[in-house]
Amino acid sequence: MLRASAGAAALAGLAATGVAPARAATGTAAQRTPDLPPVPGMLGDRRANEVWYQLDEVALYRASPELLAAYRDIGLHVGGSIESGFRTVWQEMSKSPEYPGNFRTFMAPIEGPLRVVSRIQLDVFDSLYRPYDPRLVAAFAYFGQGVLYDPRRENVRSPVHTMDTPPGRAPVGYHTWHAYMRAMMLLGIDRPRWAAFAPLNAYAWALQSVAKPSTQSPSPPLPRETVVRFAATWLPRGPRRLDADFQSFPYPRGIG
Repeated sequence: MLRASAGAAALAGLAATGVAPARAATGTAAQRTPDLPPVPGMLGDRRANEVWYQLDEVALYRASPELLAAYRDIGLHVGGSIESGFRTVWQEMSKSPEYPGNFRTFMAPIEGPLRVVSRIQLDVFDSLYRPYDPRLVAAFAYFGQGVLYDPRRENVRSPVHTMDTPPGRAPVGYHTWHAYMRAMMLLGIDRPRWAAFAPLNAYAWALQSVAKPSTQSPSPPLPRETVVRFAATWLPRGPRRLDADFQSFPYPRGIG
């Protein structure tokens, strides 16, 4: 019942924000947002552009010494890579009958670094949205569809805010983020917050698996009916159901 209520609230949030990731059509300039300065050339939702821009800033391009130290400790613990190594550990352990206890035990020595990652990521979202803000549904929907174009990223890597996809490959970052979310939930690190973010991450994964957006130019939005149907399907799912969903690689089962 709680999951159903969460899904209904999320659908209401999608409606309140225009239901319409479909309305963030290619070529549509970012709307005015009084508390954020305009960015010439930006396309799509202004606030959603900003949250993904800021997340890249603090987690990647301008990571603090504290976060870099946390990354180092995490990487050493999982075998070198904070992305593929972390993801591989989760994928292997989550197939075991001992899961989730085995994964919790394995991650316990790096609880401190994971708390740093959690705090820094949540601080970004909280700077632009309220905790559990229904508008986050649309922010993740825009991200998955690849309709957000940010000229501030033109000279860096990809001006479209969406999960990076190496040429000829599928996005695997959603699996990685799910693994981090599960580690933090199992260790009691901001558990309610990450339990709320987990279905949003999966929702964006499903949308991107269908849209297959470019990282260099904004993509046309998916049909409104598809966006709403996926919201109704994915947003009510709990962590254990999402664990099963993310066993499918690289796309959700039956999608992509």
